[in-house]
Amino acid sequence: MNQPLVHPTDIPGLLVIDLPVPGDARGWFKENWQRQKLLAAGVPDFAPVQNNISYNQAVGVTRGIHAEPWDKYISVATGRVFGAWVDLREGPTFGAAFWHEITPEIAIFVPRGVGNAFQTLEAPAAYTYLVSDHWSEAAQSHYTFLNLADETAAIPWPIPLEQAELSAKDRAHPRLADVTPVPPRRTLVVGGGGQLGRALAARWSERADVDVVTRERLDIADPGSVGAFDFSPYAVIVNAAAYTAVDAAETAPGRRQAWAANVTGVGRLVEAARTHRATLVHISSDYVFDGTRAPHDEAEPPSPLGVYGQTKAAGDQLVATLDDHYILRTSWVIGEGANFVATMASLAERGIDPRVVDDQIGRLTFTDDLAAAIEHLLTVRPVPGTYNVTNEGEPVSWARIAAEVFARAGHDPARVAPVSTAAYYEGKDGIAPRPARSALDLAKLHGTGFAPREQFAALGEWLSG
Repeated sequence: MNQPLVHPTDIPGLLVIDLPVPGDARGWFKENWQRQKLLAAGVPDFAPVQNNISYNQAVGVTRGIHAEPWDKYISVATGRVFGAWVDLREGPTFGAAFWHEITPEIAIFVPRGVGNAFQTLEAPAAYTYLVSDHWSEAAQSHYTFLNLADETAAIPWPIPLEQAELSAKDRAHPRLADVTPVPPRRTLVVGGGGQLGRALAARWSERADVDVVTRERLDIADPGSVGAFDFSPYAVIVNAAAYTAVDAAETAPGRRQAWAANVTGVGRLVEAARTHRATLVHISSDYVFDGTRAPHDEAEPPSPLGVYGQTKAAGDQLVATLDDHYILRTSWVIGEGANFVATMASLAERGIDPRVVDDQIGRLTFTDDLAAAIEHLLTVRPVPGTYNVTNEGEPVSWARIAAEVFARAGHDPARVAPVSTAAYYEGKDGIAPRPARSALDLAKLHGTGFAPREQFAALGEWLSG
């Protein structure tokens, strides 16, 4: 059977599809929805979940104009209709109109927020459509309507509306000037109380389409909390939530909490993103590696040493099952709140001389740079997958960073005593193993056009801010 052909229109995302319909004296046959062929032809993978049929037994039946909170794929099984569409989405094409006759050889892909209407030209007409979400009364409250006779859209109905059969509701819909445009789908930041969550909240503080939620609003480790949360408005989910108590994760209660948040909870976000066709941005860690080689690139298989690293590696694998995802692998995160740099600066001011390990080597990642990288990837939209994100610079030890903090804060860096990891933790129980070499290869990130700040330059700005 021949392949379908897809034609774009002046309304972004609205597509006309020519469907092969072979036939003979007995009738005809068509593949009305053949996912593999249609994706190859350029139709979005909109994951239909419901198939509806509107049976219209008279010429002149006219329905619309309805913009619904889901994507639609329209065709007819019998008969012939005149289809009309008006872009009711917020943006420069608001009010743009398009019309086309639909026969069994034609299908139309209608993106969310584009108003849809039709008029039967040949009856009976079986108008069939697949949708990407289940109908519900709650969903119906999110419809946007436009009057079929709107003068701005100026749809040339083949049968004048005064002679057509319309419902009372359709006759009463507002003109374009009174329609509130359908807003774009939103961005959700999960884990808004953490260092990265706060950085994203600050970066996107002037965006009206971003919701930053803390654990009190959405706890991904709690199935009840996730089940009660409405993910349907979101086109992007940024997961900045995680259990990060590396040593506590080695205990029995900590192990359970780490798996609940970093694996089971991530799995819940994966399913929410899959159901609502959202892009999932997930933050990973250098702890997924054993640190026996460096720099670590994105293709290196995971080899975690401890429970925390194991849970992060497992969560990464779940996220990777989504077609539309970005896993940002990072290390040594510094942002607003308790962190290593803040601790060292406090010790310096209080006259305390710390012992700091000097045989764990890596780079700092400031949350401002990490947030900027997230924004960059969501704007540029490179190939989905894993991207390493840290600050630039020569990999150094924790002791070297501590000394730099002391020096930049006006204190003698010699007050920092470098020690081995073994010496630092001698006599302490329940300590998680750490990767000795954590530096991440940034070449793939550079290839997208993004370059983070050099780590000590960023450190200076952080300390002075």
